[in-house]
Amino acid sequence: MVSRSYSNLLDLASGDSPSFGGERKRFPRVATVPGLLSEVDDETCNSVCSEAPSSVSQERMIIVGNQLPLRAHRNEDNGEWCFSWDEDSLLLQLKDGLGEDVEVIYVGCLKEQVALNEQDDVAQTLLETFKCVPAFIPPELFTKFYHGFCKQHLWPLFHYMLPLSPDLGGRFDRSLWQAYVSVNKIFADKVMEVISPDDDYVWVHDYHLMVLPTFLRKRFNRVKLGFFLHSPFPSSEIYRTLPVRDEILRALLNSDLIGFHTFDYARHFLSCCGRMLGLSYQSKRGYIGLEYYGRTVSIKILPVGIHIGQLQSVLNLPETAAKVAELRAQFRGQTVMLGVDDMDIFKGISLKLLAMEQLLMQHPENRGEVVLVQIANPARGRGRDVQEVQSETYATVKRINNRFGRPGYDPVVLIDTPLQLYERIAYYVIAECCLVTAVRDGMNLIPYEYIICRQGNEKLDETLGLDPSAPKKSMLVVSEFIGCSPSLSGAIRVNPWNIDAVAEAMDSALIVSEAEKQLRHEKHYRYVSTHDVAYWARSFLQDLERACGDHLRRRCWGISFGLGFRVIALDPNFRKLSVEHIVSAYRRTKNRAILLDYDGTLMPTGSLNTTPNIEAVGILNNLCQDPKNLVFLVSGKDRKILTEWFSCCKKLGLAAENGYFIRPNHDSDWETCVSLPDFDWKQIAEPVMKLYTETTDGSTIETKESALVWNYLYADPDFGFCQAKELLDHLESVLANEPVSVKSGQHVVEVKPQGVNKGLVAEHLLTTMRQKGKLPDFVLCIGDDRSDEDMFEVIMRAKTSPRLSPVAEVFACTVGQKPSKAKYYVEDRSEILRMLQALANASEQAAKTAPTPASCGGLIINRE
Repeated sequence: MVSRSYSNLLDLASGDSPSFGGERKRFPRVATVPGLLSEVDDETCNSVCSEAPSSVSQERMIIVGNQLPLRAHRNEDNGEWCFSWDEDSLLLQLKDGLGEDVEVIYVGCLKEQVALNEQDDVAQTLLETFKCVPAFIPPELFTKFYHGFCKQHLWPLFHYMLPLSPDLGGRFDRSLWQAYVSVNKIFADKVMEVISPDDDYVWVHDYHLMVLPTFLRKRFNRVKLGFFLHSPFPSSEIYRTLPVRDEILRALLNSDLIGFHTFDYARHFLSCCGRMLGLSYQSKRGYIGLEYYGRTVSIKILPVGIHIGQLQSVLNLPETAAKVAELRAQFRGQTVMLGVDDMDIFKGISLKLLAMEQLLMQHPENRGEVVLVQIANPARGRGRDVQEVQSETYATVKRINNRFGRPGYDPVVLIDTPLQLYERIAYYVIAECCLVTAVRDGMNLIPYEYIICRQGNEKLDETLGLDPSAPKKSMLVVSEFIGCSPSLSGAIRVNPWNIDAVAEAMDSALIVSEAEKQLRHEKHYRYVSTHDVAYWARSFLQDLERACGDHLRRRCWGISFGLGFRVIALDPNFRKLSVEHIVSAYRRTKNRAILLDYDGTLMPTGSLNTTPNIEAVGILNNLCQDPKNLVFLVSGKDRKILTEWFSCCKKLGLAAENGYFIRPNHDSDWETCVSLPDFDWKQIAEPVMKLYTETTDGSTIETKESALVWNYLYADPDFGFCQAKELLDHLESVLANEPVSVKSGQHVVEVKPQGVNKGLVAEHLLTTMRQKGKLPDFVLCIGDDRSDEDMFEVIMRAKTSPRLSPVAEVFACTVGQKPSKAKYYVEDRSEILRMLQALANASEQAAKTAPTPASCGGLIINRE
């Protein structure tokens, strides 16, 4: 049976979708993008951008979550569906922070199953009345997606539970992963039905939809896309066990902004990106960014807040005051400590109960005086682990009450039936202390709610017999493993696994002075009241706007397939170098200079055998035979290796050790570009490098004639990076008075004479040719890494100087599509060899038709 989710709102509007039975109403699209109606379902199209102005007159935000912020039930009289806003939904609450001028569209699932023949009418109603676009997921697929992959794999893993046995989270099931991807694709289809890609912002929420950014980025390369993870993100040692780890990371990186509750979660994500994808991040002016194929993926760290207005409105209800009065009478003469948790394995309910038992054993004076009220909300998941938590909780409560209870006093009151919001708030109001002992929780807003409720109002103060003008007070005991813990600096933080420490914290909360309780409450209330959900949403939107600010300025296109898809974002003038174009320019010119890189250019990056192959040497020789060419190879390798490898290339110019040594041809002697009286600085630098090599497993020292290089490519990425920073500082300190420069590169720290770089070779070559009266009218430079950027910079700058012919053709070309000072790119080594072979063929053809030697030019090749 075909799912309603795959049918398009536009199709419904035109009546072209498959018939599912019953008369279908025609309902309009939320926003119309001119010129795109026929393209929405074209999955072969990588990028769609409307050329005509959008019909949207105000800023729009499309909020995508697993569930729509709606409540649904059937009318008992006529059986029709009735819908209302779910005031408890975070997705609805965050709307307050977006401003009245921002239109909000919601995309998500309903909590209730809707029959296939009702889905069209329901979708029509939700779109018109609530601006909600429902994604109807077939029940079997939803079970695999939500209860399968989300709750059996992602949820346990993100909460640090490894599937060491089938009972602990379950083994990885490829069919559940496929269901997860399929549901994310359905959500993407729903977003595509309503999005105006040039104008709208899309905000995706939580771990249920982590691959959704890839589907949206593939369809709209410039989509303005934010993602916020509401759960913890585990350390790399945990996350790397996930078989689809790379797919999920790359999918998240298709967002423009990724949000986390705490720095720890963000740090773990950045570590995973570094260790598994080789990406590094930078912090600029307070913003953290990952460079990903020319795009900067921004990282946002801000814990979510609560909707204070909603709580205050419930606090003002007469039902709340009545319930507070009832509870005050029930617990008269007793101190209430409160816990509010879901009944799942990560909330630490049993640990809290054991701490309460320990408190009563070690402090008998609290018996009959202190009551722990534990509100246990129904678990969101299902399975044997939930049943085990329930059984353990009931057994522990029974044991404690049997041991320490007495007529009229139960030390633990367990409430496992659903409560109305006003009832829960009433418990907050009367509790002297709130306990949160979760072993792992993404955020947990219970302490925030407790703080606001303890602030109360005049009516509740009257009910409790308090002076309205008196300072309020509260106490918090919170686990250090929950997301809100860092923001609650006045709370007593505990390790929930240390039962004794939790019990002592509970006792401390009971005996702390009234003045101390007031100070702690004031500090917490000031933070919670100013960092509410509206502040969080407003801040996220502002950062998302900043992250998407340069979308229209960059040229974007997609590469790769499936979940490995990613978008390249580059300067508008950056384009692929056409063989036909460069060959045409080559034939028109007579004084030629070319620069090429070796490792990554003439040889594959990371190849164990770096010796040049016969094909590359043959092409170089053919180019050198043309009297119009001067060919130079610029390399970071030492001159002995280069001399040995290219002994058969008599006319090939070589530059060793990144330009320190230069040899114009085989018959010339090696010269130095920079005069250095001695290398005594090596005696200072080498012992320092040896010290770091001994303490950094996997690192090595490469000794060159003119430089020392510390390489940590095979060391632990994080430790190697930290050691490299320390080594850089150390070397800069001890070599401050030496004529050398200390620089860090890709997995290296290098010490070399000042002024030595590959650009020096290009400068030397162009100056020499000018002195000989041969201004180059053709310059080609190809390189693949950061050190080659110096050459690109020199030849691009030379375009406006007298060192080149006024009509010179300049081709600065990098390998791969990435940000560069070069204006051209080629895909890989094979394209380079084909292009150089085409140039050599052009020289050969020219020699046959015009045997008279033409004037020589210059050609530079960089070998790295």
